[in-house]
Amino acid sequence: MTPRSAAIVFTFCAATALAQDSRVDAGVRTVLTTKLGFSTGELTELSQGRTVKHGLQARAQGEIAVAGAVRIRASKTAFFARVRDIERFKSGEGVLQIGRFSSPPVLEDLAALTVDKDDFDPRSCRVGDCGVRLPATAIERLRREIDVNAPDAQAKGAAFLKQILLDDVSAYLSGTERMTQYDDGSKPIRPVDELDGVLAAMPEIGLLLPGLPDHLRHFPTAKLPEAEDFLYWSKEKFGIAPFITVTHVTIVCRSSATCLMTTRDVYSSRYLDASVALAIATDAGPDSFDLVYDNRSRASALKGGLAAVRRMVTERRARGALDENLKTIKKLLES
Repeated sequence: MTPRSAAIVFTFCAATALAQDSRVDAGVRTVLTTKLGFSTGELTELSQGRTVKHGLQARAQGEIAVAGAVRIRASKTAFFARVRDIERFKSGEGVLQIGRFSSPPVLEDLAALTVDKDDFDPRSCRVGDCGVRLPATAIERLRREIDVNAPDAQAKGAAFLKQILLDDVSAYLSGTERMTQYDDGSKPIRPVDELDGVLAAMPEIGLLLPGLPDHLRHFPTAKLPEAEDFLYWSKEKFGIAPFITVTHVTIVCRSSATCLMTTRDVYSSRYLDASVALAIATDAGPDSFDLVYDNRSRASALKGGLAAVRRMVTERRARGALDENLKTIKKLLES
């Protein structure tokens, strides 16, 4: 048999085995091959317990997208139990601080968050030139309420930012007016519009659960009644300075065999304009499940002709981080 013939036979056999693997949700299998770009070879590696990952085609300037999967010898129930304990689940070298918001959120939820000069410097924050993402109204209010030349300007600025975060989270959860535009740079950023673009580039979410995109887009007015939701904040290392972010987690099952988890960026003090991740946990046997993950993120810094190198480096790091995270989750759940 020639090498070419052997490759054809191997590909045919792998594809046939995948099609006949009744343990895997057929809808998930379709999404993996048609929307997330998993090759027959990658699916074969997945079935053998290996971690697979690759980049996905960007749908807009400044967008990075990756996908990966791993088979884990544990129950998906154990995975979601870990996720609910988000402070421990996300603990790691890159996560400096983290906390889960209460329901309803209170200022004490942010007590563990430290805001120093590297995180937010109120002295240098002006409309069109501020170190964190804020709307013009908030920046103008900051200039009115805080004497930036006073010795306690940093402490008051930290308290101001925490209150802004709490107000934004409270508005998000109640469906009332919240931050819709950031005016910290030369060009305004509208995170809601960026989110719409990201969701439009992720049809896999709607294919798996038709009401889930609207749940993310119009929360809480279009909330899925069977969904479980919570928000958490974190301060993480990235780039030249850390960033503070608020993330909305949704857990919902499409069947007894397959549950989904989405995370969407509610606020990021730097870097991210919008970000959505989808995790698919689908049974692969009586004592195992496949964990599939894909993420699309948009960042203004990755736009423009001079951003090509940054975009390439960021995508490579994203694939590496995804691979590491999947292996860590597998090791954690199988130990």
